[in-house]
Amino acid sequence: MNIIEISNDQGSQARIAVDQGFNCFCFKAVTDSGTIVDVLSAADGFEAGGHPASRSGIPLLFPYPNRIADGRYSWAGRDYQLKLDQVPSDKAGNAIHGFCIDRTWRITAQSRSSVTGVFRISVDAPERCPFWPADAEIRVTYELQDACLRSVIRIHNPSDQPLPWGFGTHAYFRLPLSPTSSADQCTVYAPASRTWELNASLPSGKIQSLSAVDLASSPKFGGLKLDDVYTDVAADKGVVVCRIADPAAKLRVEQRFSSDFREIVAFTPPWTTAVCLEPYTCVTNAINLQQRGIDAGLQILPPGESWTGWIDIGVLDD
Repeated sequence: MNIIEISNDQGSQARIAVDQGFNCFCFKAVTDSGTIVDVLSAADGFEAGGHPASRSGIPLLFPYPNRIADGRYSWAGRDYQLKLDQVPSDKAGNAIHGFCIDRTWRITAQSRSSVTGVFRISVDAPERCPFWPADAEIRVTYELQDACLRSVIRIHNPSDQPLPWGFGTHAYFRLPLSPTSSADQCTVYAPASRTWELNASLPSGKIQSLSAVDLASSPKFGGLKLDDVYTDVAADKGVVVCRIADPAAKLRVEQRFSSDFREIVAFTPPWTTAVCLEPYTCVTNAINLQQRGIDAGLQILPPGESWTGWIDIGVLDD
């Protein structure tokens, strides 16, 4: 498997599995005090292959994050049925997490501290082209800046048709932040005030007052069971900040992103001690909800146009 390693003068390091969806599965940050923090959770031997692409590191979800119900939708008067034996799917028969999470990306630029990968459906997964209304390209650059991993994401429509799309990441944040502290005593924070009503992981279309754990109150990780889609996300000067804090270790991880990411999926995986705080540009099953007149956040790029966003994951001393 093609693994790319990047590093910087502060000592921070990251490893990216090019053949597993350009997944950054390892990020070790060195704080200003010299503390080394292993930020991400990944399966042992993930880089060797044979592990689910969606369960380690930072899976990249495009052209839709999370699920499309039954793999079915309609667009511009045409019905689409995603073949669930040819695209990622869940046990309930829904298409899940897009077309690039399990494919090899192409490297277009690399330096000691950064790397850029690109995935285009027609080039890198041409058999999936018939399942989407337009060709689509995603370009991601990972760059280490001190104790921060910055991701810059560019979505481009190379086709002559409007491109419906959504994007999200699915980072698995390892807990605790120090080998001498306790995961149960760590706290999890996201600035969201409402949730989408879910039926079997699919939004009904209703947004409700908070029906899940109030992450804005920074609850302790111990006992948390999360698999929820949060919305009404608060931003300060256009920037959203999520946080995982380890008071005993006097460390915190902050995930910062622009308010273009309007939903946050929070998930506690049962197979490892970690929490996922997933910024999405749209809600689950957006391509179907939007056509019911529900503002689900589905984006549409005209031919030849692009969108750019960013996500920072940084470690700080408290």
